[in-house]
Amino acid sequence: MRIAALDGRLVLVTEDGRAVDVAEASRGRFGPDPMGAFADWRAFASWASERLADDAPGARALPLDRARLGPPVPRPAQIFAIGVNYREHADEAGYPPDSLPVTFTKFPSSLVGDQATVTLPPGNVDWEVELVVAIGVGGHAIAREDSWGHVAGVTVGQDLSERVAQLAGTMPQFGLAKSHPGFSPTGPWLVTPDELPDRDDLAISCAIDGETMQDSRTSQMIYDVPELIARLSAVVTLMPGDLIFTGTPAGIGNRRTPPRFLRAGEVLTSSIEGVGELVTRFA
Repeated sequence: MRIAALDGRLVLVTEDGRAVDVAEASRGRFGPDPMGAFADWRAFASWASERLADDAPGARALPLDRARLGPPVPRPAQIFAIGVNYREHADEAGYPPDSLPVTFTKFPSSLVGDQATVTLPPGNVDWEVELVVAIGVGGHAIAREDSWGHVAGVTVGQDLSERVAQLAGTMPQFGLAKSHPGFSPTGPWLVTPDELPDRDDLAISCAIDGETMQDSRTSQMIYDVPELIARLSAVVTLMPGDLIFTGTPAGIGNRRTPPRFLRAGEVLTSSIEGVGELVTRFA
C-alpha cells in the first residue's frame, strides 16, 4: 500500500499510479488530513488494503500529479535523525562505531515533498539520502522483535545539511544546520513494509543532474530499523506519525576531495528500491 498527500489531502496511490481520495472513498470514516491515518493506523491500514484489493465502490481513481504532492507525513510530533549509521560513512567521517546511535532532531518546519524547490541559504549545503521510517503504532520500550510491527511505512528522504554552521562551533549544530526551510524533503509517498522486496536490504542512492553521488544498500546500516526503534523507544515514547531518518551512506559532499556542495539550478534525485524517486531542485 502506498499513501500520499495530494494538495494536502490523504490519498491512496494505486498500482497504475492514480490517486484515490481517502475521505471520499471511506465516506467520511477517515478524514482528508494525512495525519489522520495515524490516529488508528491498524484500522486505517486494514480498510485501505481492502479498498485497494477489492476495488470497493467509492471515490474514482484520478491521475496523480506528483508536482502537487506534499510530504506524506506533513506534521510529525517528533523527527529523529541518526548520524554515521553506515559503516563506510562512519569510516570516511572518522567516527568509530559507538555504543549508542548518534541521534539528533530535525524540525518539522523543514519538511517538503516531492518536486520541491529549495532555496539554498548562505554556506555549503550537502546531500544525505536516507531511508525514512514513519511510526504507525507508538510505544515505549518496544522490543526489537516487535519493531517492524510498529512501522506504518517508509519513504525516501534527504537530510540536507549546511556544513558551515554545523561545524563552526566547539560542538556541532546538527539540528539547526539541518532544519532550514526545505531541508527535509520526503516522498513521494509512504510505502508499507509488506510492499518492499526485502525490508532489511534495499538499494539506496542519489544523483545530482544524473551523476551518482551515493550508492549503497540499507543492509549496510550499523543499526538497522528494528534496532533503531528498540534503542530510541528505550529512552523516549514514540508516537504515531513520528519520523526516523535512519542515516546516510558514504558519498556526501564534504568528504570528497575537493569538497563538493549543492548549487543553484541543480536537481537532486534520491532513490530507494521498492519506494521510488524523490526529486529536489535548488535555487
